[in-house]
Amino acid sequence: MPIEAQQDDQQLLIAFRDEATREKAFTLLIKKYQERLYWHIRRMVTEHEDTNDILQNVFIKVWKNLLIFREESNLYTWLYRIATNETLTWIDQQKKRTAFSLSDHESALADKLVAQKGFDPNKLEWRLQQAIQALPDKQRIVFNLRYYDEMPYEEMAKVLDTSVGALKASYHHAVKKVEAFIKND
Repeated sequence: MPIEAQQDDQQLLIAFRDEATREKAFTLLIKKYQERLYWHIRRMVTEHEDTNDILQNVFIKVWKNLLIFREESNLYTWLYRIATNETLTWIDQQKKRTAFSLSDHESALADKLVAQKGFDPNKLEWRLQQAIQALPDKQRIVFNLRYYDEMPYEEMAKVLDTSVGALKASYHHAVKKVEAFIKND
């Protein structure tokens, strides 16, 4: 993350700690990170409505916990971690609610993708999305963070609370599965 962005985040945190400027600082934080977090979540759950629900929960959690944010990581890393955890919690709740097996859940995600307006199974970007949705949850998250968000492995390790080596292995396996999925059509 560029130094300027970290300084901006530092200013947001300072403004948030001041009760007089807290709401304005939070609004600026939302404007700065809403779109990135939206797409991070959307790539995991595919539906706009579900994404918005999860994103709302993310910002509620951020509001409640930002005063105790210890700044042991960058603000955006902390936000991604909250978004990832909220999304994984939502996915787990959906699995329990529907009592699907894991493969059924992944199939249901792919079915939601097919139902999206403008879906054309012959377009490469749709094939890529189908391949990504077919990945196990952890590999899908690692793939999305690396491929779409271009997040460094060191930052991903903080977001996902795992080692860089494990992330590299997950990403490698995910890439191989995506390539195989696309080639098999």
